[in-house]
Formats: sequence, C-alpha cells, structure tokens
Amino acid sequence: MAHTSFDTKVVHQKLDQKEVHNSKSTPIYQSSAFTFEDLDHLESYYEGDSPYLYSREKNPNTEELGKTIANLEGAEAGVSTSSGMSAILAGILAAAKPGDHIVAAEDLYGGSHKLITKELVNFGIDVSIVSFRDFDQVKHSIKENTKLLYTESISNPFLRVEDLEKLVEIAEEFNVKTMVDNTFATPYLLQPCTKGVDLVVHSATKYIGGHSDVTSGVLVGTKDLIDSAKQKIITLGANLSPFEAWLTQRGAKTLGLRMKQQSHNAESLAAALNYNKLVKTVYYPEFVSDRGNGAIVTIELEETIDIPTFFKSLGWIKIAPTLAGVETTVSYPVRTSHRALSQEELEKIGINDSIIRLSVGIEDESDIIDQFKQAIHKAIK
Repeated sequence: MAHTSFDTKVVHQKLDQKEVHNSKSTPIYQSSAFTFEDLDHLESYYEGDSPYLYSREKNPNTEELGKTIANLEGAEAGVSTSSGMSAILAGILAAAKPGDHIVAAEDLYGGSHKLITKELVNFGIDVSIVSFRDFDQVKHSIKENTKLLYTESISNPFLRVEDLEKLVEIAEEFNVKTMVDNTFATPYLLQPCTKGVDLVVHSATKYIGGHSDVTSGVLVGTKDLIDSAKQKIITLGANLSPFEAWLTQRGAKTLGLRMKQQSHNAESLAAALNYNKLVKTVYYPEFVSDRGNGAIVTIELEETIDIPTFFKSLGWIKIAPTLAGVETTVSYPVRTSHRALSQEELEKIGINDSIIRLSVGIEDESDIIDQFKQAIHKAIK
C-alpha cells in the first residue's frame, strides 16, 4: 500500500474484491459456507484458485482483519482468532510441539500465565517462568529443546517496557523464536515485528476493537509461522465469526485517534497522581514511542486508603475486568486479571490488595483527574 502514515493506512485497509460492488466498507459475509457452480469449481478451491470454502477455514471479514493488523505491524502475514487467548495458544503451538520448551516472562497477564503454566503441559510443552528484567536469567533458562521466548511489549499490570532489541538478540544467539503480546502498546505505539520479533499477538477485544463490544484476537508474524498457526486455528475451531471480525475491523479504523487521546489523558492522569500524597506509587512507562506511552496507569494506594470505599466512590468511572474501551474504567488485578495466581506468585511480581489498574478513556482529562481525586479523598480511613 502506498500510504505510509499510520492514521491514513489504518483507515484504508480493505480487501480487493470485485464482488463487493464498490461498497465503501466491506460487507458482512455472515455465511458459514460458500457455494460452487460445479465439481470443477469446487476442486478449484483446493487448487488455490477459489478463495473461500467454509468460514471456519477462511472468510472475507476474518481475512481482512488479519491482513489489516499484519500491515500495521509490518508483518508478513496475519490471522484473526476467537479471542486474545486463542491467538496466544495458536502462536505458541505454531512454534512449539510436544517435547519442546518455552521461556516466558513472569510478569504476564494472569490469563496468559495460567494458560502457559497450567494448560500447555497438556500439550506436552515444558515451560520456564523467569524474570525478563534480567536477561541473564533468560539465557540460563534456555535449553537444547527451547523453541520460544514469550513476553509482553508492555507488561500487565506494572507496565514494564520490554527491551525488544535485546530479546531478539538473545533469540538469534540461541536460534529460538520470539513472541510478544503487543495488546497494551498496539501497533500505533510499537511494531515488534519491525524489530525482528517472529510473532506478535493482540487481544483485539481491547484497543483494536476499542469499544468493549467485541471479543477477538489477532496473531501476526512470519508467513511460515502464521501458516502453521492458521492450521491450528482451523483444527481447534478457534476461528473468529464474520460479524465479530467486521466489528473489530470497524473499530480499528479509529485506533490512531483513540490511542492519541487516551495516551495523552493517561500521561496527564499519571502526572496528577504522582503529586497525590495518598498514592504510594504510580506506574506509567516512559519512552515507549514518540507517539505516546500508552493508556494504562497502575497505582498503589497508601495504607490510609480504604480500598472498598475507593471503588464505591468512583462515580461515573466503572469497575471492569477488562480494559481499553473509550470509557475510563478501573480493574482490581488481585481479584480479576491475576486471580488465578498463588499468593507466592502474586508477591513475586508485586501485586497486593492496594494495586489498582486504570484504563484511561477519551473523556476530558480534567474530568478524569477530578473523579479519581474525589474517589481517593472519600476513601481516607
């Protein structure tokens, strides 16, 4: 595509299909299957001359979403899936088989941590969970059968920014693949594939969809790994529905606008909370991108704050187990995203009862700041 600007490119993503009859937006192909004129036409699908057979395998809407995010990420290929979790699983299974080993960062989203530590063993894959703050630990954890290093570009919930260049350097040294969850950064801020990362995964439910009305995932990366992942998705039935793909694609068109405003608001909120004596620690990254540092702020409140009262005092800011909608919301990691972790695991990564994750929306920044200020003040013991 000739467009080089992110904001222009994301708006003009569309499959080149004659059958859309010059429709301004791609129609919803809400069909489970596609028909054929005769047996020769049917056979043409298996020979690669006809694109669609059965929507579990491929559909114009799901194909468009995968290609869109691959293009924004600077990746060779992409595929959409039923959720961020299924995209993670498909990516790992594309890189590792039974008997193989992967190394994963300890400060992952709780759902990813549970998938990797509790479910991958059922696929016969060995896992080491280590701190990616210390790349010597990562190196020492790599074995002869290690196939993959897995981490997040911005970690959940403490917003540690991964050193992607160093990650790729280690992977190349030991001849292993890399996979990065880029959900928090989005391709608006970071494109790990352009730094040499092999696979990039998104919970497209979050910023790519952007409106908390869809559940979807996207996996992008090198063509060989994506081809392998596609087969896993088809076989496991982890495909995305046409309508969900269409909704996600529609949301993606405003990704740049939303991330620009949400990142600006988050930076303003983090600065204001840094001056609040009732906030013990503010976690907000720096130097993520020249476009901003993301729309998530994590805080640890002082012991003088009653946590249940704080949550009851948030007013129009809602409590939610997810993030990235246009509305500002809060999440309580110890009881939601990281609930499945043991107390020892929680303590190891620093999550306690006073840690709160803030997903900053597109509202007026002063309104957001004032609402949090009021909630914290009302919660003083």
